[in-house]
Amino acid sequence: MTDLPHGRDLTALEGELRAAVRGDVGFGALDRALVTMDASNYRRVPYGVVAPVDADDVAAVLEVCRRQGVPVVPRGGGTSIAGQATGTGVVLDFTRHMNRLLALDPGARTAVVQPGLVLDRLQEAAAPHGLRFGPDPSTHSRCTLGGMIGNNSCGSHSVAWGTTADSVRELDVVTARGERLRLGRDWAGAPDGLRALVEGDLARLRTGFPGLPRRISGYALDALLPERGADVARSFCGSEGTLGVLTEAVVRLVEAPRARALAVLGYADESAAAEAAAGLLPLSPLTVEGMAADLVPSAAALPRGGAWLFVETGGESAAEARARAEAIVRAADVLDALVVTDAAGQRALWRIREDASGTATRMPDGSEAWPGWEDCAVPPARLGAYLRDFRALLAAHGLRGTPYGHFGDGCIHVRIDFDLLTEGGVARFRRFSEELAELVVAHGGSLSGEHGDGQARAELLPRMYGAETVRLFERVKGVWDPDDLLNPGMLVRPAPLDTGLRFSVLPREPVDVAFGYPADGGDFSAAVRRCVGVAKCRTTSVSGSAVMCPSFRATGAEEHSTRGRARLLHEMLAGEVVTDGWRSAEVRDALDLCLSCKGCRSDCPVGVDMATYKAEFLHHHYAGRRRPAAHYAMGWLPVWLRAVARTRTAWLVNALSGLRPLAWAAKRLGGIAPEREIPRVASRTFSRWWEQRRAHRPSGDGQPAQRPSADGDLVVLWPDTFTEHLSPSVGQAAVRVLEAAGLRVALPPTVRLEKPPVGDGRTVALDPLSLLRGRGRVCCGLTYVSTGQLDRARAVLRRTLDLMEPVLETDAPVVVLEPSCAAALRADVPELLHDDPRAARLAAKVLTFAETLERHAPGWTPPRLDRPVAGQTHCHQHAVLGDAADRRLRRAARLSGELSGGCCGLAGDFGFEKGHYEVSAACAEEQLLPSVRNAPDGAVVLADGFSCRTQLEHLAGVRGRHLAEVLAAALEEVGGDGEPAVRDEPGDGG
Repeated sequence: MTDLPHGRDLTALEGELRAAVRGDVGFGALDRALVTMDASNYRRVPYGVVAPVDADDVAAVLEVCRRQGVPVVPRGGGTSIAGQATGTGVVLDFTRHMNRLLALDPGARTAVVQPGLVLDRLQEAAAPHGLRFGPDPSTHSRCTLGGMIGNNSCGSHSVAWGTTADSVRELDVVTARGERLRLGRDWAGAPDGLRALVEGDLARLRTGFPGLPRRISGYALDALLPERGADVARSFCGSEGTLGVLTEAVVRLVEAPRARALAVLGYADESAAAEAAAGLLPLSPLTVEGMAADLVPSAAALPRGGAWLFVETGGESAAEARARAEAIVRAADVLDALVVTDAAGQRALWRIREDASGTATRMPDGSEAWPGWEDCAVPPARLGAYLRDFRALLAAHGLRGTPYGHFGDGCIHVRIDFDLLTEGGVARFRRFSEELAELVVAHGGSLSGEHGDGQARAELLPRMYGAETVRLFERVKGVWDPDDLLNPGMLVRPAPLDTGLRFSVLPREPVDVAFGYPADGGDFSAAVRRCVGVAKCRTTSVSGSAVMCPSFRATGAEEHSTRGRARLLHEMLAGEVVTDGWRSAEVRDALDLCLSCKGCRSDCPVGVDMATYKAEFLHHHYAGRRRPAAHYAMGWLPVWLRAVARTRTAWLVNALSGLRPLAWAAKRLGGIAPEREIPRVASRTFSRWWEQRRAHRPSGDGQPAQRPSADGDLVVLWPDTFTEHLSPSVGQAAVRVLEAAGLRVALPPTVRLEKPPVGDGRTVALDPLSLLRGRGRVCCGLTYVSTGQLDRARAVLRRTLDLMEPVLETDAPVVVLEPSCAAALRADVPELLHDDPRAARLAAKVLTFAETLERHAPGWTPPRLDRPVAGQTHCHQHAVLGDAADRRLRRAARLSGELSGGCCGLAGDFGFEKGHYEVSAACAEEQLLPSVRNAPDGAVVLADGFSCRTQLEHLAGVRGRHLAEVLAAALEEVGGDGEPAVRDEPGDGG
């Protein structure tokens, strides 16, 4: 293992730490790989990670590392954008144990917190008392108080409540040499020598620090001036873990407005918005945020304009808040304006702004953009002029970026399309950085206005402060940390800004992969680079329809977050820490608890698709090797179910699965969780019902009173595996509703495998197990894709496309009832068969049940139910398909209420697989099961996915229904289709 400075190896260091601390000590590849990066451009490989349980553990780690000469790096949520949460020594992870709210005093308006406490947890505890912590970065759902203090974080409300330093009263810290200090005003807790150093240079402190609200760069030594109360705690804020290790903090809380309103002001361009921002400050807004059209989704309901200011106001009542917002609109010279007072509308608008930190990482044409000059700040009155000069500098270097951020504070965020992969691109990055530093200083600004200097900007601090003040910073660091143990290379004596870039270790040539990755130019490395570390996936609770990331919320482990898994894939490609490539056990184990819910595809600001990456990894990991039993049992589910249908042995399978010893043996052999019940197989498949119905349907005068119109649109109903074999009642119900709406329903073509197809000379490729399939039927390949059997999936999909060619030549849509299958056809199939244009044509035809009715039967009115609903939007529907049409259909049917978000936890084969039951149940308990338990009397439990219905039945004894079943039953009650009631036949599933 790597030698340490005193000639001792990592094994000895790990052993000493394990003996000294009660917390977790991890020196394995997994532990190290997860913290090589933060949200910056930089990467450093640590020796190991320690998660201390208290201040004694922190002191013990510092003692061991001081003896060994090993650096120590404090780390919170790992969302820092300047590189200060990475390091080559021992990383202290405060999020696992030291993450509690220790006390909250509403009378004194203070709280006592540990450094690993997530900001939102403090806000939730303070809210019932009408209080809140003032600063609120866009990462509020996962950033920690310790990280905020280390970076002196701000957020959108800083125009009202200032920076984190303005909200700190006292801090408990442990110095590198083990001294425990309680920092406060009047030199409280100051280490020996600090006061003398400061009092010997008062003139410099009074004149050498720019006076602007967002001056975060450097050490805040001016807070130690006597006229400012000699506030040691305040001066510690923004020191980026270089002076001491925070173990506890007393923070101030502010009174939260009882009501809020949001004024969205439209301007012609960002310069006009920037110049207007400072003029709004006298009206005492809570926020003045700005962003341009480049970062706004096209569907966003914003006022006319090319750039917008988001101005929030508060009041004792909704009327007062609205009146203040309207006053701001009247005072502003705008193209257009919008005032929003309802909470849901405000949340939707704020999400656009908060997601900008991720969406800005992709330019409109899909090319990559990076941090590095993320948060410079200038006096607010100079912001318009600065932005014009900034744009000119970008153009001079041939670069692009879209500024946004805290216009009221003069602080601008921007991601720039630096080329950080080539020597020439990195050299241009350096030249631009140097020139931009000069530009910021010329406007009287600060190199950092929120995220700190870290490695990204610290090298350029002499341009802002001058050489003498920077030497003073170094002397202050020497007083606090004479051994340079704490986060060396940050803020003082920094590493060059163009070294240690995280991209330099990735392969230069594209990796051979199965999926096409069209949004990343076919490059798997570029797909993995999508994760920039803003860590929205680490949010511990979700609201609305959000899904990402259920496994992290169930376990709380970084390796089970989307970011953690992306980091492991990054290190797998780098080959330095994770050295086994596609065979890596660390990556496999981290991906094992990924539910493939695809929530990250929509909820991640940069569109990471971990479900696809997991399938890709499993494809390579098990190439030429024996797979887990569940891959054969559930990955090949279409094969086994068709064999049962072919041999008409559903009754026997159901009978045998009802015998405990046989069921136990089958589950053990198939890698199925013993806690699960084996679903019953339908005695009559949906397709057989369809054929019998067609053969015996009355004609002439015997036709139903409301029969399908001969002129109605033709729709092709996809017989997915779940509908076909396990829930045929869903397909039957869908047929009746579609026909009641005047549509002509057909099923996709099939081919009898005993006779090869003839006509155009094309033959359908058959496999050795073809006789078990009975008929060549269409299949979306979902079960093969989710288990990483991509060669098999491609073969199945090519056969499907062969069968679907007659449909592809028509205008008929393909109606898919199972959301996971619809998502696979829309997203996975064209990405897996990226070389076959038929795949994209099929994907473009796929519609959900609700979309079909809306587009092809627009004049049809569903039956009126007048009932509330409960249940959950399918995770794949949320992530890939969208549920807007479903919402409109429910409203038309008078089904009131909202479905929950999250994931049911069964997620296809995931919840059935041995070892997954506890996580599966925990995911269900997060939103699905509570929504059903708390449903009002008479509520309809909706669950369009077979997995969701199965999970409800297994864990709650509740029968969920597909929306088609609900509507079909209602049609029968009103005599709408002339058909018998849609009831489950014995063994028909459902």
